[in-house]
Amino acid sequence: MLTDPDRAAEALGAIALEAARFLAAVQDRTLGHKVKDDGTPSTAADVEAERIVLARLAERFPGIHVVAEESASACATPSGLYFLVDPLDGTRDYLTGRGEYSVNVALVDGRRPIAAALAVPVLGRVWAAGRHCRVAPIPIAGDCSAWTIVTTRRAPETGPVALVSRRHGDEATETCLGKLGIGGRVTASSAAKFGLIASGEADVYVRCGPTMEWDTAAGDHIVTAAGGIVLGPDGAQLTYGHAGRGYLNGAFVALGDRSLEGKVDLAAA
Repeated sequence: MLTDPDRAAEALGAIALEAARFLAAVQDRTLGHKVKDDGTPSTAADVEAERIVLARLAERFPGIHVVAEESASACATPSGLYFLVDPLDGTRDYLTGRGEYSVNVALVDGRRPIAAALAVPVLGRVWAAGRHCRVAPIPIAGDCSAWTIVTTRRAPETGPVALVSRRHGDEATETCLGKLGIGGRVTASSAAKFGLIASGEADVYVRCGPTMEWDTAAGDHIVTAAGGIVLGPDGAQLTYGHAGRGYLNGAFVALGDRSLEGKVDLAAA
């Protein structure tokens, strides 16, 4: 399976789907609610979703190291092949019942992802990417089967459509968006924004605030496999496995239309 990124991605899609179904079925989402040392929230659902993902990864990909949000502090520095896992991206929206929370799973080889899955229960979709990016509706039961290849789109002549967060906005982000001549905005939450760009439903997602590698690795690969790109402040693709900086990302921009690359200057934001 590891020699075929598309097969690996489909397996990751099944794992992300199982965790997403669990999260959607939880009745009391506030159970075990706490604020972690980094100021982000966690719940019992986060912990259980991570347990599900880690157990399934161990079954299907034995021996491969995993760096997951809820247990990252106990992880050794990754090398070679490893997974980056966010079992519940968008916990604040999950708690309130508003927004597109997601399950993010990425297989990384060294510094870049090679396969990934992103499950978004509120949208009823799972994205999976190896060499190609595919999306499938979440079925009532069983694994996804109706996979369709998706690609990013050319930005509209009226200006690219930007995905903006419900909770994260700042002057630096607005500066970046202003240089792109944005033609419209759509509000969305979590890594679901990467999936929407990959499916050609929007064009740009800028984030100048802090994120972690498990927040972005799956979405990064999904956008890239669909024909787009995710860039950091240096104008290069994001890289992963940086345990020395606590797996913290810098600013980034996800672009569906790569002709927009020259219009983005995150370093000046």
